[in-house]
Amino acid sequence: MISPSVDNLVAQLTRLPGVGTRTAHRLAFHLLQRSTPEANALADAIREVKERVRFCQVCGNLTEQEVCGICQDPRRDRSVICVVEQPVDVVSVERTAEYRGLYHVLGGSLSPLDGIEPGDLRIGELFQRVQDGGVTEVVLATNPNMTGEATANYIADKLRGRTRVTRLASGLPVGGDLEYADEVTLGRALLGRREM
Repeated sequence: MISPSVDNLVAQLTRLPGVGTRTAHRLAFHLLQRSTPEANALADAIREVKERVRFCQVCGNLTEQEVCGICQDPRRDRSVICVVEQPVDVVSVERTAEYRGLYHVLGGSLSPLDGIEPGDLRIGELFQRVQDGGVTEVVLATNPNMTGEATANYIADKLRGRTRVTRLASGLPVGGDLEYADEVTLGRALLGRREM
């Protein structure tokens, strides 16, 4: 028998992506073995990030200001926008040090079976950024899986004739996620992007 408090902690930990019951138990017991200040530091960090972090008004990336540091950086190429599904994908692309443009975070991918339609994502905001002018290329860096490809195709069809639309080149595993790709593979995919 485990205490109700530990059961609750395990239940909350299993809600995290990739954390099953056994891992949740290991994490819970690890936290119980740590000192109270260490455990409180983790709780405070979670509380602080939930209170301070928001989505950038321009691109949808995570930030503590209204506009993220990438959108504010005058050294970034404002004529190119890289479209990704989640903020973690921005981190993955930035690790390559191959891309110097701006980003647009959709907040997911199209999935009619799950009820996720174009209006549920930040696709309209992307079209507005292109319509406002100055964008010469949109790089579609959605995940190379079924929903990511469907999203990329939808956006490419809507932007055709309005701006150059490219897709990350091969080298990324089909069915994988950008956050798990190594820097070399993702860098080569960026360098070898193609027209859609």
